[in-house]
Amino acid sequence: MKPAESGAVGRWIESPRHFFIEQHLADTMTSAHWHDHIEINLLLAGEMRYLFNGKQEHVEAGRLVLFWAAIPHQTIFVTPDSPLVCIYLPLVDFLALPIEAAARQAVLQGAFIHQPAPSTLASAAGVRWIGEWEHGDAARRQLVMDEVRVSVRRLILDHADGESGRSAVTALAGPGIRYTQALTDLISTHYAEALTLNSIAKLARVHPTTANRAFRDVLGISVMEYLTRFRLSQAMQRLAETNDPIVEIAHDCGFGSTARFYDIFKRRTENTPRQFRMTARMR
Repeated sequence: MKPAESGAVGRWIESPRHFFIEQHLADTMTSAHWHDHIEINLLLAGEMRYLFNGKQEHVEAGRLVLFWAAIPHQTIFVTPDSPLVCIYLPLVDFLALPIEAAARQAVLQGAFIHQPAPSTLASAAGVRWIGEWEHGDAARRQLVMDEVRVSVRRLILDHADGESGRSAVTALAGPGIRYTQALTDLISTHYAEALTLNSIAKLARVHPTTANRAFRDVLGISVMEYLTRFRLSQAMQRLAETNDPIVEIAHDCGFGSTARFYDIFKRRTENTPRQFRMTARMR
């Protein structure tokens, strides 16, 4: 959604390993954005629509929705005075949840998961999470994180049951999840460097083929595709919130040259970096 309204995104993008939750009034967005987290939304009143992965997704009050925010998303309609709870779950935490590989890959390949029906219990939980996160001690905050993880598991399980009539929960097994966690952590630290599949795999001390296979098994995309998405999320954040020169952003985010940055950015967003910056400032 738009966590920048409360100042959350700046902290969140800088700290991709941290859980965060906040509430604000939902609003439309003049351009799409993305960031590298699993995002859970809960409207407490009203309704809104996202443009997500080429489709319009309707969000109604009292109904949890979940999506991978690394896929560009944009709110295109919101009813007035609609309070929205936004929860940002680190990717590494999502990967560690005991859910079926196919369900996990579906989320990371662009599924927009809806709670089957609106629930007063979901709304009550959302209000409680906000209160305990903002005013509770460390134990209360830990309880909020634990409850959110269980809610995510239930949301994905209920969605899978509705889609296929079978359970989506299973234990994660094998080294693939560990490799993927290590690789995503390395990318978040070294993305500004000139990376190749071989150099990333070397940092993780795994064979390149093993690294790519683990990534495709767990995330459904290649290591280099994930790297591109991560770099773009960092660049979009800088474009929207700073006056840093575009050539500096291109270099700092690991694109190597301004020309390559412009090419990738245009192909992925249908806007140039300069156009994106201008529209972001108009919000």
